[in-house]
Amino acid sequence: MTGQLFAICFNATRPAELARFWSGVVGWEPADGPDDDIVILPPDPTGFRVRFLASQEPKTGQNRAHFDLTSTSPEDQRRTVARALELGAKHIDVGQLPEEGHVVLADPDGNEFCVIEAGNKFLADTGVIGALACDGTQEVGYFWSEALRWPLVWDQDQETAIQSPSGGTKITWGGPPVAPKTGTNRLSFELALPAGADREAEIARLISLGATRAGSGEDDGGRVLMFDPDGNEFHVQRPR
Repeated sequence: MTGQLFAICFNATRPAELARFWSGVVGWEPADGPDDDIVILPPDPTGFRVRFLASQEPKTGQNRAHFDLTSTSPEDQRRTVARALELGAKHIDVGQLPEEGHVVLADPDGNEFCVIEAGNKFLADTGVIGALACDGTQEVGYFWSEALRWPLVWDQDQETAIQSPSGGTKITWGGPPVAPKTGTNRLSFELALPAGADREAEIARLISLGATRAGSGEDDGGRVLMFDPDGNEFHVQRPR
């Protein structure tokens, strides 16, 4: 049985504070659970969660992935930016041009994100988190399309994008040049398997698609660490 995208995980220096920030910005509710499992839940139960994991590893360079938030109108974009700034975000310069309509911010832990202008056709009908925009190769886009069994919704000039058959957030990869990876990624995927699934068989399938496994064990949370073809970390949970 194919693993499903269960969560996008943030490695965070202050997980609870970062969860409050993102809950306030996107309007997703916190999940009830142990103090060390800090999660905000999507309004659509078929969507992925956002998890915040404690980490003291410093941020090195620009993240390989960031959220693109959508806007329904210019006023809505201004409200989202104002709300994010009030909650602790700040404006940053990543080389965007003055004529570009999106606003680039960093959350309180330094993670970049964009608030996209209204009328963006590519992100129409995706929800408030329109995309997880990633720095990555065409090969890794193909890998994740096969790994999640999400169809390609864009494949041009080595840029790729996938989206769940149920709709929602798109995951995009910008193609070359891909910046060298430095340190552990701040954002990563977590895959879940249904009860009774054979995790080792799923891991073998992911390896056949181009992933690699980091050792033979699992972490304290029962997750197996793997790397996609671009060297990005992701985890596979025990079946639930």
